[in-house]
Amino acid sequence: MLIKKWMTRSVITVAKEDYMLDAILLLKQHNIHRLPVMEKGRLVGIVSDKDLIKTSLSGVPSLEMIDVLYHISKIRVEAIMTKNPITIPADYTVDEAAEILLEHKISGAPVTNNKGAMVGIITRTDLLRVKTELAGLEKRGISFAFQLKDQPGSVKSVADIIRKYGGQIASVQCSYENVPDCFREVYIRMYGIDRQRFEELRKELEQKVELIYMVDHSENRRVYYRTGET
Repeated sequence: MLIKKWMTRSVITVAKEDYMLDAILLLKQHNIHRLPVMEKGRLVGIVSDKDLIKTSLSGVPSLEMIDVLYHISKIRVEAIMTKNPITIPADYTVDEAAEILLEHKISGAPVTNNKGAMVGIITRTDLLRVKTELAGLEKRGISFAFQLKDQPGSVKSVADIIRKYGGQIASVQCSYENVPDCFREVYIRMYGIDRQRFEELRKELEQKVELIYMVDHSENRRVYYRTGET
């Protein structure tokens, strides 16, 4: 999925010649953590709440509030912003955006079009919102984790059992991390099953494949099938 579907399009910005106090007020007023810095409609930097916090007050002769406020009132955004900020193209996928944020240890970045103009901003919160929707979390339901052979049709065989009992698949995700060769872990979230048939479904799944865990999100019930797993 491309980030241009999930990014925040109405971006609050600050001009590089604005004062630090202007940036502080915007962050507070809009409850955000970063501001793209603009010059004549062009992105030239970014300033975050962390930049504002770490701004040196070494030039203040005392720590009296009046001195602090006076010092801050003289600082312009240009002096504390990060120049040449990390940006992410609008046609990048959600996974690519997450990789960039993790690589650079940042919590958000401006999004640019193919002409380099800023068209939005993407944050970790936006990416978590994508994760929530793709995982079908809003549907609650029941999550199963399986260890399956990494071969064609293995996931379909499990999905077919779930559908046989009236279950609807909300999401399917796979992982190869810390899994034996020729296997993969598969996570399926389902909903809509008749609760009176659930135990019948669970028993058939347990007979056909290796179950790792089951989480009933509606009833907050968890069952771990591997010895020692918590």
